[in-house]
Amino acid sequence: MNELTMIELSMIELTNIHRDFLVGSQRVHALDDINLSIVAGEYISIMGPSGSGKSTLLNLIGLLDSATTGTYLLNQQNVTSLPDNQQAATRSKTIGFVFQAFHLIPRLTAAQNIELPLILAGTDPKLRHPLVNKAITEMDLTDRAQHTPDQLSGGQRQRVAIARATIMQPKLLLADEPTGNLDQKSGLDVINILEQLNRQGITVIIVTHDANIGERATRQIKMLDGRIESDQTLSQASI
Repeated sequence: MNELTMIELSMIELTNIHRDFLVGSQRVHALDDINLSIVAGEYISIMGPSGSGKSTLLNLIGLLDSATTGTYLLNQQNVTSLPDNQQAATRSKTIGFVFQAFHLIPRLTAAQNIELPLILAGTDPKLRHPLVNKAITEMDLTDRAQHTPDQLSGGQRQRVAIARATIMQPKLLLADEPTGNLDQKSGLDVINILEQLNRQGITVIIVTHDANIGERATRQIKMLDGRIESDQTLSQASI
């Protein structure tokens, strides 16, 4: 694929991205001159030691953080300096998030947690309920739909979180250590779900410390000290 074609198809284009933080009087370079193109439909793992910039990069891609300098194009739109309300609208339409700690609302049932993005988007209840029921069925949560998070296992909570993250049909799904709080079997179930979503056309980017999970992706990015140390296609991807 030539460079022009890659640019035309790129969903994400980061150019000379820097993200600096002040810690006391010291400036920390969390991201240091990141240049990255991601094509729609890719399945990418981001790996590296703690403090290497993995989560900062994911948060920036997800519009939860902004670059100090550099340019970010998302679907050919320059989102580098969008006002907060426009960033929120773009996130709602385009991006889903899955976190290590689930971030479910404790007082809401599984079904209500899944429904929440639809409520916030103003979706008609007549349209919301079939979508939620479909998501519950697809995530094998039918018998847990009316349970609150504290009544669910870790794997069930993460499946609720994935359903909530994808209920708005985003084109991009960002997962930050999605198996970090799960046992091996539950973690594998979650990865299988994410890979199935990728096969359906969703771009999936996973931050992980787990080499086995990282090697399942079709592309692996390794970071060190805020920089991309390597970026390679994995020929033995498991999907």
